[in-house]
Order: sequence, then C-alpha cells, then structure tokens
Amino acid sequence: MRDNILWLVKYQLFCCLFARLDFVRGQIHYSVPEELQLGAFVGNITIDLGLNLKELSARRLRVAPSPRKRYVDVNLEKGILFVNENIDREQLCGPSTECVLSFNVVLENPLGLHQVEVEILDVNDNAPSFPNSQIRLEISEIMAPGARFPLEAAHDPDIGANSLQTYQLLPNEYFILDIEERDRIGALPLLVLQRGLDREKISTHQLTLLAEDGGVPVRSSTAQIIIIVKDTNDNSPVFSQSVYKVNTLESAPMGTLIITLNATDLDDGTNGEITYALSSHNSAEVRALVRVNSKTGEIRLQDHLDYEKRKTFVINIQAVDNGQPAMSRRCDVLVDLIDVNDNAPELTVTSLSNAVPENAPVGTIVALLNAEDKDSGHNRQVQCQIPNKLPFKLDSPVKNNWKLLIQHELDRETISRYDITVTCMDTGNPPLTSKETIHVEVSDVNDNVPSFTQPRYTANIMENNVVGDSIFSLTAFDPDTGQNARLKFSIMNLSVASYVSINSKSGVIFAQRSFDYERLKNFQIQVQVQDSGVPALTSNVTIDVVILDQNDNTPVIVHPLPEFGSTVMETISRFAEPGYLVVKVSATDADAGQNARLSYHIFQATHRDLFTISTDTGEVWTIRGIQSKDASKQRLVIVVKDNGRPSLSATVTIVISLAGGETITSATSLSKDHEFFPDLNLYLVITLGTISVIFLVILIILAINAYNRNGIRCHYSSPNICCCWKTRNFLNGTQKASRSLHIPPNYIEVFGGDPLSQSFRYESCSTLHSVKKELTAPHKRGPPAENSYAKQATLAKESAGMVSSEIYSCNTSNEVSYFAKENSF
Repeated sequence: MRDNILWLVKYQLFCCLFARLDFVRGQIHYSVPEELQLGAFVGNITIDLGLNLKELSARRLRVAPSPRKRYVDVNLEKGILFVNENIDREQLCGPSTECVLSFNVVLENPLGLHQVEVEILDVNDNAPSFPNSQIRLEISEIMAPGARFPLEAAHDPDIGANSLQTYQLLPNEYFILDIEERDRIGALPLLVLQRGLDREKISTHQLTLLAEDGGVPVRSSTAQIIIIVKDTNDNSPVFSQSVYKVNTLESAPMGTLIITLNATDLDDGTNGEITYALSSHNSAEVRALVRVNSKTGEIRLQDHLDYEKRKTFVINIQAVDNGQPAMSRRCDVLVDLIDVNDNAPELTVTSLSNAVPENAPVGTIVALLNAEDKDSGHNRQVQCQIPNKLPFKLDSPVKNNWKLLIQHELDRETISRYDITVTCMDTGNPPLTSKETIHVEVSDVNDNVPSFTQPRYTANIMENNVVGDSIFSLTAFDPDTGQNARLKFSIMNLSVASYVSINSKSGVIFAQRSFDYERLKNFQIQVQVQDSGVPALTSNVTIDVVILDQNDNTPVIVHPLPEFGSTVMETISRFAEPGYLVVKVSATDADAGQNARLSYHIFQATHRDLFTISTDTGEVWTIRGIQSKDASKQRLVIVVKDNGRPSLSATVTIVISLAGGETITSATSLSKDHEFFPDLNLYLVITLGTISVIFLVILIILAINAYNRNGIRCHYSSPNICCCWKTRNFLNGTQKASRSLHIPPNYIEVFGGDPLSQSFRYESCSTLHSVKKELTAPHKRGPPAENSYAKQATLAKESAGMVSSEIYSCNTSNEVSYFAKENSF
C-alpha cells in the first residue's frame, strides 16, 4: 500500500515538473516517467496541433505504424496521447542517459505528418544488486596493512540520482572500504586492510557490504564478504594496465582475436603460475560473446556482434596465481564496436489511399512512407526512389519520410492499377537496399462517351415477320467501368415507335408489327445510347432497316382478260404461216427481284407441235403451218410462274379457233364449224378482198394528196424507177410483239380499236403520173385466182385481228403486184 501511494506521488510530481511541449525542428516533445499505468496521460495532442476534437475525429488522427511496439497511442474522443504499452526505460535504452521514443502522427483529409518525441524519465524502480550475494576472498596473513582488494561492484540499471551512489562497509577492526572511480565503469569498491591478520586468532572474517542509490526513497542491497586468511604466497599477479581499450568491427567472425592479456607474478614456481578467466563480474551476455584462453590470456569472439544492439561492452578478466593461498588481480577490457553497413533500410507505408480517381489533380498525395536504417553515421543515410515513366514522384519534406505524389494525369482506361516499387538505399559501402511495392488502384470517372462498333448499321428483315421477333441487336462500348459503363438504349425518332421497340439494357430491337414489302420497303431508326455516369454521356447511330421481299404474291394475268368465264377466245386464220403471233399473255407480280421474275409455259395444248410460247415475253407463236387435219379449235392452258421459292403460279385457258375460208359471225359461232357452207365462204372472201382493194386505193389517194400539200416530190432519173411500199418490220422465225416500231414521216398508220389489231402502213415513193397510171391501168399480170387468194388471205387476217400488212407496189411496165408481209407489234 505504501509503494502504491509513493508511486502516485511520484507520478503526479513528474507530470507537474516535466510534462511540457517543445517545438524542435517542427517536432512535438513530451516528457513522462517510466512505468506508468496503461492509459496514463502523456499529452494533449489536440491543443498542441492547434485542432479541436471534431477536426481530430474527422481527420482520423492516428499513430503511424513502425517496427517497434506502439508504446503511446491516441484517444480520439479526448484528444490526448496515452500509454498503450508498459514503458521500461532500462529495457528500452539501457544505460543511456537519454531515452526518447520517436514516432509519427498522421492526419488525413488533407494528409499531414507530425513527429512526436516522448522523453522517458527514469524512476527509481531498481535497487542496486551485487552479482553474488557472497564475495569470497583469500588473503594471506603476511599481507601488510594498506593492501587493497577489489570487490565485485553492484549494478543499478537506473540512471542519474536513481543509480548507484555509494558503498558502505559495516564497521570492523581489520578492514575499511575505499571507492575508486573508473572511466565508463563507475565506482569500484576496494577492501583495504587496516591491520595485520593473524590466521591463528581469526581464520575467517565476515563483512557486510552495503550498496545504496540516490533515489527517493533510497534503495539498497547487501553482499556478504567472506575473507579466508591464507598463509604464504605474498605476491599477486600484476597487469600492465588496469583498463584495456579495443576497437572491433561488428562484422568480425567468430573466433576473431580481440586482445591477448599478459599478467606477471613476482613469485616463483607454482605461486608465479597465472591462470586467466572471466570474472564473476561479467554479465551473461558478455560470457556468451567471448571466451578466454586460461593459459595464454587470448580473448576471442564466440558469437556474432551487433552494433545496433550494443555499441560497447566491458570484459572483466581475472588473473589468479597458483600459490597457496592463490592471489588474483583483475583488469577490464573495454571493447568499442565499429559499425558496419549490415542493415538495409526498413520501409514502412504509414498511410495509403484506397483508390485514386483518374481525374485527381497533379500533386495529390497518394501515400506516406517512412524509411529508417538501424546503422549509424554515414551508413544511416537513406534515399528512396521509384521507377521512371510513372505518373508519380517521391517528395521528402521531413527526414526519412516521403510523400508519393501524382506527377502526371491518370487515365484508368489506359492503366487501372499501378504496382509501384519503392526502392530505398543507404549510403554505406556496399550500399544496401530494400523494396516495398505499393498497389495504387485508379477509380473510374465518367470521361468516355459510349460508342457503337459501326458508324451506321443496316438491318435486313424478311417481310411477314412474327410480331415481337428480334430483328437486330446493337452493341455499344464504353471504356469506363461500373455505373459509368452501364448503358441504356432508346429510340429517338418517335415516328417508328409503332414499327419497332428496343430493349433499353441489351440493345435488342424487336418488331412491333408484321412488315409488308409491297407497302413499306425501308425506314430508318435513330438510336441513342446513354451511360449512367454523372453527368451522363450519349452517342447516336442510324439503322437502315430494309424489308426483304418474300414470295407471297401469285402472278396476276392482266392480258388477255377472260371474256367467257375463265376462258379466253382467240381466232386465227388457217393460212397463218410459221412464226405467226397468236396472242401475247401478260402478267404482273407484286413481289420484287427474283420473286417477281415471271416465266411463261404451255401447260396443256391440243397439239403441242403447233404452238410455242416465249418464256420471257409470253408471246404465243405458231411453230408450223396449219394443216387441214388440225382441229378447228385449239385449247391452250398457259401457266405463269414466278422465280420465288417456293414458286407461285397462275393459269389462263385460251381457246383458239382456226378460220380458213369460212365466215365467222361471232365468238359463239366458232364452235359451229360444221355448219358453214363452202360456197358462202368463197363469197365472203371475194367480198372482203374487193372492199380491201377499194380501201387501199382510197388510202393511196389520200397519201398522194398529203404528199403534194407538203411540197414533197419524188425524183427519179429513169422511167423504170420503182415506187414501192416497204415493210418496216417483219419476222424471221419467231418475232416478239413487244418490239418498238419506228415509223418514217411518209408513213400513214391506221390502227383498229383493238390493242392487238393489225396496223397498216403505206409508203409512196412514185410520182403523181405513175400513181395515176397505176390507178387507171388494168392488171395484166397475176392470175385472178392468185389475186383472189391474196384478198381472201388479207380478209382472213383482218378478221383475226392479229396481222399487220404492208403492201408493196412497184411501177414497172405498168404492172402492179401485191405483196403481203406479216408483222406484229
């Protein structure tokens, strides 16, 4: 209880007397006594930093990590520094008079670094102690008064006034105590013989040695000195020096010779033989470091040295002769270690930002680092660097502390993570290095516009599609990440909203209706993609939607149109020559491309060798001349096919009546060939021929009059010049009715009302006299039968409505000949 009260009194006294705040080179300095309880107050860091408690919490004040224990920590609620680990000054600093704990305090937002030093004040918590509780001495009885005998010194780990201050020897009549001060060793007690010894009276003397420190209260310890009085051997070994000083490299290998000691003894024989040994005054650490050759006095290393743990140590050597009683003498070997660069710098990351935004400004602090080297002097200087070509740099505002700063602008899309290797090197020879890799994550900022894979798209859709089917899929790319790369698709032109819709997430476009190529062949969709960043960025693209044709329309026959139900009635003359155009079948298809490419075929025919059809134009021609054995009614079934897959078709039935020398009164009379009489046919042919000739003469007269009115003359150089009517178009084999007819200015065309009726063209190239001569001259050549046959053929062709004739006339020897040439258009 008394010790606790005294401890509290001392603690309050130290806090009042020594707690202070010094700013030394920008450092915060505190002083506290050792052995404080955990949680004891060290200093008010809030006031010393010029902050308040709210700022302290907001800026996350903390003690930076270090390789040593964290003896002092911060209380953010009270804003004070407190003791976090038991502080034993003797354990931390040993015999050193100065004991300072140095650590860094880190503030964030913005980052800041402050160095704090806590001076550990000594408390008298250790009493002086002797290596052994008993000290045995053998002293010859022949020793004269004044002989001095060194005693084992007591050790007190405290410093200053709390350390060992004095020795006392309890009173006795033979010995007194003397104190000898030695450099770096301190006070050494010596036992001085005050009067001569008489072994026969007293063979053993017991003395009490008291060691006291100067603390409050005073602490002390005692040792019993047992003196055995011996006879003879009155000379002790003598060293040339009482203290030897030696310098040794800390890197010296085991077995290295430190020093060879040589003591002398004036005695002869066994009394002069000396044995060397480590005295009991040496600590266990020294005993583990060195060994002594008992005969030669050589001191060699038997363990590795470490300058950073112990810079100097003292070896106490005892030389003992072999006399009876044996006499001894001691000396001290003071070993100073020379530092060798055997410690690489220790690099510690005291603070590191979790992620750095890619738009962070140049100069932003990314991390704080601390580098320390346990070596001393020139070997302790440290330089740190990072690889070149990185957008970062190191800055050292405080010794052994570095800031990792942004030097150039960052781009997450180029590099999203940096593994920065920090290399720290000391200035020793050879230099030692240590490395630490700092991982810096670059966080995304919405700085990239979404983009499509193509500047423009084309989507092909087959018509008659199913409503709701996917017709196209858009793909957009945003190099950002997370929310900034989350894309949303939308259709900009509302006019196509009834046609298509789009999935806002996937970019898949769906049909809202079934398309019909015949009504809508193409349209455009304007699509916008937008990311989810703040602010949002957008991009547009155009999709050209092309409706593809499907073979969904059958051909429609537009000519000839059925007159009687589903059957078309046509009539031709039996005198039709091979290659005669019978009829032209025309059809249309609402589809396009190959689906609308039509071909015409004869599906059924009464006589397949009589008619043929052009697969491209649909024109039906005669293959051969009509024979008398051919039926008067020919039935043709024409099929029209498109080129789609599958192919669609339409058919038309054409009934062809063959008229040859018979009179046809109506379409219904075509089925009554057996009722016509031969004589009536002959009369009809003659009548029609006569009418045709008269009509032809009238046309020639009209042409001549028109020719004279226009002032056009036909010049000729001889009376045998032939004036003829030339045919403009004629057939060689099978002629197509779709061929264009080019009519010269001196043609007169006469068309019937039927689109398929023949046209007659007449050309006059004779003079007026020759024309008159032709009109008045009788026909001298050409048998009547032939002329009659020509008229009959012409009449038959006119009645069929399918012949175009051009009459040729040549004025040679007043002869007029008629030619008929078939032509179609």
